[in-house]
Amino acid sequence: MTEKDLLGLLESWDNFEILLAELRSNPQHLPALMQIAIYSDHRNSWRAIYLADKLHENQAEIIEPYLEEILEQLKTEQHHGKKRHFLKLISLNSIPEQHFGFLMDYCLNTFTSAKEPIANRVHAMQILYNISETEPDLKPELIEIIQQEIEHHPTPGIRSRGNKLLQKLRKQTGIR
Repeated sequence: MTEKDLLGLLESWDNFEILLAELRSNPQHLPALMQIAIYSDHRNSWRAIYLADKLHENQAEIIEPYLEEILEQLKTEQHHGKKRHFLKLISLNSIPEQHFGFLMDYCLNTFTSAKEPIANRVHAMQILYNISETEPDLKPELIEIIQQEIEHHPTPGIRSRGNKLLQKLRKQTGIR
C-alpha cells in the first residue's frame, strides 16, 4: 500500500476499521502511514497519526522507532490535532534524555497556554510528570505549576489529571 493509497483511504472514516485491521495484519505498510502521520500537510494527515495512536494501544512497540521523528516534527507542527496525538504518544513512551530540555520548555509552554486545546495541555502535563520521574528535582516546581493551572484554568481535564499527578507528586516529595 502506497502513501497515495493510504491518503485515499483516509478520506473517509468508513475505512478506518479496515485500515486498522490491514495495518495490524500487514505492518510493512506502517512506514507509509507514519510518513503521512509525521510529515504530510495533507488535510487528512491527522487521521494517519490518529490511526497510529490506535495501533499503539495494542502494539505499543510499533511507535518506538518513530519517536525521534515525532519529537523533531513536534518542534514545528502547527496542527493542534496532530500535536495532540504526538504529545499523547510521547507521554506513553520512554523519553530519550537528550530531548528533556526541549520537552520541558515545549510542555511548560503548552501546559500553561490558555490558547492550547485542553487535551494538548493535559498530555504536556503528563510528559512533565514523566520527566520528573527521571529528574526528581523538578517535582516541587511541577507541584506549584499544576496547582496554579488547576486554580486559574480549572477545566475538567486539567483538574482530573492534575489532581492525580499532584497526589503522586505529594506522596513522592512529602510536600502538601
